[in-house]
Amino acid sequence: MLTLAIALFGPLIALLGVLLAWSWPGRPKPFRGPDGRPVPGSISEKIRVEVNGVSQGMFIKARNAHKPVLLYLHGGMPDYFLTQKYPTGLDDEFVVCWWEQRGSGLSYDALTSGQAITAAQLIADTIEVTNYLRRRFGQERIFLMGHSGGSFIGIQAAARAPELYRAYVGVAQVSSQLHSECRAYEHMLKQYRRQGDARMARRLEAAPVSVTSGVPARYLTVRDQAMHRLGVGTMRHMRSVVTGIFIASLQNRDYTLREKIGLWRGKASAGVSTVWSEMLASDLSEQVPRLDVPVYLLHGRHDYTCSFDEALAYFDRLQAPLKGFYAFEASAHSPIFEEPGRVCEILRADVLAGTNGLADLR
Repeated sequence: MLTLAIALFGPLIALLGVLLAWSWPGRPKPFRGPDGRPVPGSISEKIRVEVNGVSQGMFIKARNAHKPVLLYLHGGMPDYFLTQKYPTGLDDEFVVCWWEQRGSGLSYDALTSGQAITAAQLIADTIEVTNYLRRRFGQERIFLMGHSGGSFIGIQAAARAPELYRAYVGVAQVSSQLHSECRAYEHMLKQYRRQGDARMARRLEAAPVSVTSGVPARYLTVRDQAMHRLGVGTMRHMRSVVTGIFIASLQNRDYTLREKIGLWRGKASAGVSTVWSEMLASDLSEQVPRLDVPVYLLHGRHDYTCSFDEALAYFDRLQAPLKGFYAFEASAHSPIFEEPGRVCEILRADVLAGTNGLADLR
């Protein structure tokens, strides 16, 4: 009888679980102390701010609202939802603003997202959000962290307005994304051939990537799956976009149903966006050869979403008053989620102190 009941009602229970996950009220929980009460002076909120004429959403989190402010720029998809399963510890060291850029997540709306969003707009938005945070928290300069595609925007914002930032931190730093995609394609094709996975090898062979022919749309339909199965995508241990990212987004309690839909509607257009095309056409070593603020690049050794080797080559050429490169041997694309302890150690010992003693390269 028990087996029959599980067979009959198991799928229904699973469906109800998914529906519950989608229907959370969408309010971030406060930080609580050992007594279960909210921590005095902490902040945990989801807000909307008008940024250059567009209402945009963000989470602001800190155990101590008097800490230095860190503005975090996500890549092709907001990743705040991953913090529920993979706590970063950033909110112990900073007032962290997880801003979700126009056309993405909390800031998704069909009208705005149907328009062409450019890198220039996102750079201008970054500076506007920076100024909002400076005013609100009374800090002359803040820290800026860009991850993946967010690093393409972040490093240009830091170059344009260095007076606003104490330091720039690039996680999985974009440099020459076309060359990065070529490296990824060659690596994956080699690995799948070596493994004898003829089906995946054929799918890649049918969508060749090269400097001359570029990145075909057909390649983007297989790219994420191919990367994750090899452990060179979002995280080293994450072998599926569905179980690793999609389910995690459904389970996060800080988003409403509508906002979760916005996460994925925005993600669906990320690979065909104007910003993506601009990234492929850019070489940041030429566009941003120098920054006038300290620069810290944190990169997973197994990252093929944004090439480790390309980022290292960019670091070698980049001029800055102080710089440090930090290799994460157990990480792919997301050291802040994969090795958060070491990330926070670097932020405390080097970034906040304005030094580079822990850097692998200087």
